[in-house]
Amino acid sequence: MSNLFPFADCFSNIFPKNMNNFHLKDYIQERKQIVDRHLDALLPKPEGPSGLVVEAMRYSLSAGGKRVRPILMMAACDAVGGNHGNIMPAACAMECVHTYSLIHDDLPAMDDDDLRRGKPTCHKVYGEAIAILAGDGLLTYAFELMTHPELLSAVENSVVNNAISIFAKAAGVAGMVGGQTADILFEGKEIDADTLAYIHRHKTGALIKASVEMGAMLGGGSEEQVEGLARFGTALGLAFQVVDDLLDVIGDEKKLGKPVGSDERNQKATYPALFGLEETKKRAQDLKNQALDALEPFGPEADPLRAIAIYVVERDR
Repeated sequence: MSNLFPFADCFSNIFPKNMNNFHLKDYIQERKQIVDRHLDALLPKPEGPSGLVVEAMRYSLSAGGKRVRPILMMAACDAVGGNHGNIMPAACAMECVHTYSLIHDDLPAMDDDDLRRGKPTCHKVYGEAIAILAGDGLLTYAFELMTHPELLSAVENSVVNNAISIFAKAAGVAGMVGGQTADILFEGKEIDADTLAYIHRHKTGALIKASVEMGAMLGGGSEEQVEGLARFGTALGLAFQVVDDLLDVIGDEKKLGKPVGSDERNQKATYPALFGLEETKKRAQDLKNQALDALEPFGPEADPLRAIAIYVVERDR
C-alpha cells in the first residue's frame, strides 16, 4: 500500500492564495515526529520470552512509514477544535493496524515482497512465523491502545466506544480485510467499475476514512462535523488511489522512484484501463472537489486537511 504523500515538498504553488503561508512539508514532519515519540513510549519493550515478537513489531513500525493515518486523525481532531495531544493512543493504534496489514501483505502467501521502503520485510528478517505473530500482535495491541487510560481520561467512554466500533469495522471484513479479499479473488480477472471502486474504498480507503472520522469524534466534533469529515475521508481515499493508478501510466519514473507500467504488466484493473486517461483525470479532480466541499463549513483550522487533499490529486509522484 502506497503512502499518501511520499515527498511533500516543492508544491506550495498549487495551494490557493489564502493558504500560501501553510507549509505542508513542515507540518507533516512535525506531526510525524510526535507520532514516532508516542509509538516508542506506548509500545512494550522487547524483553522476556516474547521479546522477539515485540522486536519484530517495533522493526516494522520503524521502517520508514510516513504516519499518514495518525496525522490525518490528529488534523481532524484539530479541525473540530479538539486537542490532538489527548488522542495520541488512538492515533498510534491506527498506525499499528496499518503496519500489521503491511506485514501480512508482504508475506509469501500474499504479495511475497522482500523489501518494504528499501528495507527487508519483516518475514525476511524474523521468519514467517514471527512475522505473522508480529502482525497479530500489532492488531491486538491497537485495541489495547484504544482503551489506554490517557485516552479514557480525556474523552467520554461512550465516544471512545463509538470510535472503537468504527475502527474495528474499518480494519475488518467490512473494510480493509474485505477489500484485500476482493483484490485477491479478482486478481488477473476482468472487473467492472463498481468492483474496482469497492476494492479501493475498502482496501485503502477504509482506514483513511476512519482516521478522519475518529479524529473528529474523539476531538469532540458535532454530528455534522463528524459526518462532514467522514465524507472528506471517503473522497480522499478514493482520490489517492485514482491518482496512483494514473501515475503508473503517465508518471516520471525518476520522480516516482519506481518503474511505471507495472499495473498493465501485471494485468491489474485500474481506472485508466477502464475509463481512459482523460476520464481518470476528471474523476480525480471531481474527488478533490468533493473532499474540499466537505470542508466548506470549517475555517482555517482545517487547512492541513485542505492542503493534503490538493496535494494528493496534484502530485506528480
